[in-house]
Amino acid sequence: MQLGQGLEALLQPRSIAILGASQDPTKIGGRPVQFLRSYGFPGPVYPVNPRATEVQGYTAYPSIEALPEAPDLVIVALGADAVPDALEACAAKGVKGAVVFSSGFSEMGAAGEALQARMRATAQRTGMRIMGPNCLGATSIAARAIATFSIVLENAMPKAGSLGIVSQSGNLGSYAMALAAEKGVGVSRFMTTGNECDVDVADGIAFLARDPETKFILCVLETCRDPERLTAAFAAARAAGKPVVALKIGATEAGQAAAASHTGALAGSDQVFDAVFARAGVLRVRSIEGLVDMGQALVALGVDRLPKGNRVAIMVASGGFGVLLADAACAAGLTVPEASAATQRRITEIVPLAAPRNPVDATAQMSSRPEIMQNLLFAILEDDSFDTLILLVSSALYLPRLRAVYMQALAAAREKFPDRVVALCVHGPADAVTELGAMGYPATDGVDACTQVVAGLARLRTALAAPAPAAVALPSLPALPPAAELAGEDGAKRALAAAGLPVLPEVVAATPDAAAEAAGAMGFPVVLKIVSPDLPHKTEVGGIALNLTSADAVRAAGVAMLARVRAAAPAARLDGLLVAPMVRGGVELILGTTQDPVFGPVVMVGLGGIYAEILRDVAVRPAPVGTAEALEMLRSLKAFRLLEGARGAPPADIAAACEAIAALSGFAAVHRDAIAAIDINPLLVRSQGEGAVALDALIIPAAPGEIRHAH
Repeated sequence: MQLGQGLEALLQPRSIAILGASQDPTKIGGRPVQFLRSYGFPGPVYPVNPRATEVQGYTAYPSIEALPEAPDLVIVALGADAVPDALEACAAKGVKGAVVFSSGFSEMGAAGEALQARMRATAQRTGMRIMGPNCLGATSIAARAIATFSIVLENAMPKAGSLGIVSQSGNLGSYAMALAAEKGVGVSRFMTTGNECDVDVADGIAFLARDPETKFILCVLETCRDPERLTAAFAAARAAGKPVVALKIGATEAGQAAAASHTGALAGSDQVFDAVFARAGVLRVRSIEGLVDMGQALVALGVDRLPKGNRVAIMVASGGFGVLLADAACAAGLTVPEASAATQRRITEIVPLAAPRNPVDATAQMSSRPEIMQNLLFAILEDDSFDTLILLVSSALYLPRLRAVYMQALAAAREKFPDRVVALCVHGPADAVTELGAMGYPATDGVDACTQVVAGLARLRTALAAPAPAAVALPSLPALPPAAELAGEDGAKRALAAAGLPVLPEVVAATPDAAAEAAGAMGFPVVLKIVSPDLPHKTEVGGIALNLTSADAVRAAGVAMLARVRAAAPAARLDGLLVAPMVRGGVELILGTTQDPVFGPVVMVGLGGIYAEILRDVAVRPAPVGTAEALEMLRSLKAFRLLEGARGAPPADIAAACEAIAALSGFAAVHRDAIAAIDINPLLVRSQGEGAVALDALIIPAAPGEIRHAH
């Protein structure tokens, strides 16, 4: 079924039935009945309870079949064993959507999975959309369409607004709605998808992407069951100009085969989610509070008023807080440039004892009168050196006198500078935070939290402005050799060379004498390596000798190497000695692929050599990538400065490195079902115009049936 199709029955129902409806409003089957009555759902409500003729003031019915009409939505609060048959009855009646609160399904093992499979089959056969099971349901605030038992609604309904929430976790999604309500942020829709037998989080995002009531989307993910659907949903939101902020919790195992490669150790599944979010223009946050902070900021600003860059001015009444905010801003990736000379003069004219450079320490005088704070705000907001002003309010809003000063000055600044961004670092009463949000101010409690919000807003502006990445076509490649031919370095390099990866001319010799002869024909100096399918990391067994400058040196190194390796790994199969030209200079990168259990083949690049796993300076993307995205990966590395030519070194051939990354990613994507992991360590990137070359390579074929991706 298409993304988001049919969710109108769940989120815009004209009538609602409750299977397992209870007279007791504290029970799961009683709460939605109470909520529908308390908050005034305008359509018919049909409690279904064979032992009652009336439930909480509504006429009750003994069964779905007995209802006077087919309701758009049925809420199911029955025991797990009864749910599949109940859903069949709903479909036969003509019901379009169901929300299943009940637990006891796939989360409980094989028997529960079998029940859930029956539910999935019903949805696929009939087209009835099913949310859950084991979920907290859904709510559309403006329509008062309530299909949840969340305690958040027991005291009050959140106000209607433009923030949509979709969560796999019921309690986390519900808590996000509660935090939003505390901040006075209006919510459009609230969805929790639970076990996702049918409706998944991608459906929810796609629905919100085209929902006129929703402008911003908050998402809580525990896992991804279908990567193609999820990325398509993100793309739909991006195309609609609706920012998506995601909280991804948990991590998945990378798999046993990946443990044999450097890439498997470096490219963890959580990094792959980061890469997917980055490619899709989704902002990832690390806490539920951070998720709602971003939601409040987005609602306050709107999409059209996001910061144009990451330059911030900081204004405080205390030098210590200024230093604290500056440190936090820099840690978040923001910059704190000095105010212009003209701005500094204006600040000291207003408050002579102020420190005007940035952070601006305006002393306690800044809040002594509204006009002083107003003039300070005007002076900074007229300076184009900054994209955002962070104003520390601290706990001043708890004092009526100071609250009046801040509110008056901020109202004037909003009127005079409607397009400038002022973010408030504030700890204050809820009604004050709500008032500030209504005025158009992001208001975040906490120094680190505030700077993270500002940095996130700037990243979202960049993401929304950038064109969506173009799809990368898979290359046409020759058939993969048998696994036995890929096992050694020489076989791996031959396969990679056929895919467009640059390698050196090399010879595999059976004996030290043959190696010496091959080296003489090749020209000195050379490198000598052990050839064995059982030794993926040759340095650990003494299987590499560098800079050999004569035939005698090669012969002696070969004899010594075979002895060392036989002693260190007596069970390993030895297939000879590899002779290759010795190459000097350049920047060493590690380049590789691994199989993510959700997103399939991913490509990784980082600083190479023996320190790759220690420094862990890597970039990861789902394969395939083009050269443009490969360049983004390189630019994200701390080691990129080495490629640019640090400390007088010549610039490296970055274009050649990008081509190698793209070629390897295409190779991994084409052979996604046959290859578990690939290591190229190092990929030597030579000086600009001289290319790059894979000096060592390892391909780990997949065992039969080993690779099973989520899709």
